[in-house]
Amino acid sequence: MKVLVDTSVWSLALRRSAPRTAEIGELTRLINDRRVVVIGPIRQELLSGIRGELQFERVEQQLAAFPDVPTSTEDYLTAARYFNTCRAAGVQGSNTDFLICAVAVNNRFSVYTTDRDFRRFARHIPLFLHGIETYKSPH
Repeated sequence: MKVLVDTSVWSLALRRSAPRTAEIGELTRLINDRRVVVIGPIRQELLSGIRGELQFERVEQQLAAFPDVPTSTEDYLTAARYFNTCRAAGVQGSNTDFLICAVAVNNRFSVYTTDRDFRRFARHIPLFLHGIETYKSPH
């Protein structure tokens, strides 16, 4: 199964002084197994806010090995449905988070994240989380 890696995991791995953690080890394994996929909004989140042009280019180059999975109108419609379903259950999330969920479900990907919000989403939508019990979230 392909794995859509969320911004939270990429952020840990792409830090200049990233310590070796279980999350980074798992990401490395997924990369070596050629199972990692990315979508444009995650790429944008990762690159947004980088102050220096050299650091921006370094992260951009590192991510270039992972072409974006295209998003479709159906993904956006599914994301809106998921947003509404979760909101009706009292669970809040961002539009980008629900787009990640929709792309994952529509393409039969799992999501690898350290963001606990995705656990809450998975109680209400058919989302599969990769290795959610193998690490503890810092959030």
